[in-house]
Amino acid sequence: MECVFGLVGDGFAILVADTSAVHSILVHKSNEDKIMVLDSHKLIAASGEPGDRVQFTEFIQKNVSLYQFRNGIPLTTAAAANFTRGELATALRKSPYMVNILLAGYDKETGPSLYYIDYIATLHKVDKAAFGYGSYFSLSMMDRHFHSGMSVEEAVDLVDKCILEIRSRLVVAPPNFVIKIVDKDGAREYAWRESVKDTPVSSA
Repeated sequence: MECVFGLVGDGFAILVADTSAVHSILVHKSNEDKIMVLDSHKLIAASGEPGDRVQFTEFIQKNVSLYQFRNGIPLTTAAAANFTRGELATALRKSPYMVNILLAGYDKETGPSLYYIDYIATLHKVDKAAFGYGSYFSLSMMDRHFHSGMSVEEAVDLVDKCILEIRSRLVVAPPNFVIKIVDKDGAREYAWRESVKDTPVSSA
């Protein structure tokens, strides 16, 4: 029951993901970070099959780093999104990745941006987006409350509204969420919203 969503505000983009690692009816952990820092000014949030999600996002991260190492300049957010889309499209007819992606970044020339990339290699630049069962509720909340030029405080308040709606309406809602933000100062973790903490196992 994954929930990944994001939006673009005034000078920043924000991504939110649940932190549950689930298989069948079992929850393996509740602090799995599904939002990866691609480089200093890019974030990638992914949902889908756990193996595909981890392998593909790490593959994209290393290739973005390789491009910067070889050429001395980083990829723009649009270029990184198109590269990601191209790799998904190439794999689609070989061994497809069951992974949906939201890619957020900040460029000096164009400012913040958010890209929606699904498992069949559809690419769209959007102001708000969501994947997973939580998207039924987060998209409706964002349709109601989102407006262009939101401040960080307004965006975080909207994120909290979405999380509250997911927790109260989704029958098997994930308990914990991580929030990350990217702006002119870089990509970073903003906050966690936790209702369940993993208890450490005591050694016998």
